Amino acid sequence: MKKLLSISLYCAALIFLLTPNVEASEDTTHWWEVQSIDTVKYSRDLSREKLNSSSFAKVIDGQISQIAHTGATHVAIGTPYDDEFTPMLELWAKTARKYGLHVWFRGNFSGWEGWFDYPKISREEHIQKTKDFILSHGYLFEDGDVFTSCPECENGGPGDPRDTKDVEGHRNFLIQEYQVTSDSFRKIGKNVKSNYISMNADVAKLIYNPKTTNELGGIVVIDHYVATPELLARDVREIAQSSNGKVVLGEFGVPIPDIHGKMSEKMQSDWIEKAFQELIELPELVGINYWVNVGGTAALWTPEGTAREAVGVISYYYQPKSLQLKVFNELDEPVYLAKVSFGIKESYTDRAGNAEMPYYNGDSQVEISAPSYKSENLKLSALETNNTVVLEKSNPGLFFRLRRFLHNLFN
Repeated sequence: MKKLLSISLYCAALIFLLTPNVEASEDTTHWWEVQSIDTVKYSRDLSREKLNSSSFAKVIDGQISQIAHTGATHVAIGTPYDDEFTPMLELWAKTARKYGLHVWFRGNFSGWEGWFDYPKISREEHIQKTKDFILSHGYLFEDGDVFTSCPECENGGPGDPRDTKDVEGHRNFLIQEYQVTSDSFRKIGKNVKSNYISMNADVAKLIYNPKTTNELGGIVVIDHYVATPELLARDVREIAQSSNGKVVLGEFGVPIPDIHGKMSEKMQSDWIEKAFQELIELPELVGINYWVNVGGTAALWTPEGTAREAVGVISYYYQPKSLQLKVFNELDEPVYLAKVSFGIKESYTDRAGNAEMPYYNGDSQVEISAPSYKSENLKLSALETNNTVVLEKSNPGLFFRLRRFLHNLFN
């Protein structure tokens, strides 16, 4: 008996050592890789007016603190990249770090659209300025940040390709921008996403085809305002299918008066709730940026800092309930890299058999599967009560059956 037990333990150790060294999912606690709230009305529009205001730092601190408490992973900052505004950009970024947020840099060079009376710049100038900015401001960036060199690029430079008909020229410019930014971030040793090149959805439909999407890192970013949550979800699906890429909502929010008319707090909150319910069902969607925190018709907070009802909705989806599972086999051994699937979310167990993922509906089904094991389909409500799952071998061999017999005998 002791000899058999020794052999079984030896073989178990050997199997463990021969298991491929693949890491489980790093972050499975959020619905999206990027969960952001935009600050453009203050971070860009007031960037010159408040440049020398000592009291503005307190305003920034208050806004960033509010955004962090929603569970956002990122804060979108629209401060221009020109040297004049560097102190303001540094202040916003530093405050974001204070509250544990990544930064989605959504500024631009003022000359592209003529902000603050800056003279217009060409595509070639923009590319060179972008390269110089990243290489000389490496201290601003941290791993996990997002950098948009030219948000809604169609609004400046040579013009909107829908009007100029220069689709290929616009497409090539975006590809060059991405090549320059990704190369520059490699040079400064920072892991920053730089293919979040946001644009109007109609422009995206014109510009993106599978080849272009591939050259731009597989991501399509749309700034999109539509009448209904259902239409928002439908458009995300369609753009993902036509472009063969993943989609990020670079901007969305309600109400926009020309589209939604007037909305009470309750109407705004209900619309956003329905939108999130639709969006979390889309595997094509990997990031989201709500527009805007303060200052616009779709604002989440009043200028005095009072939260509207919609803040609670965003916080619920940005900080979802977390399902924590433990997956074992019949020998009470952890099952490594078992896949846990809920809707569009997937997570994998670590070497201790632990997995974690967000959820929102206790009546939904969770599937737990692993190679050589029978899959289990369980209700979330059951897993909330008992989070330990035991997987049975689908075709247990003689050796496993022997080990199982010994395990049951001694336990």
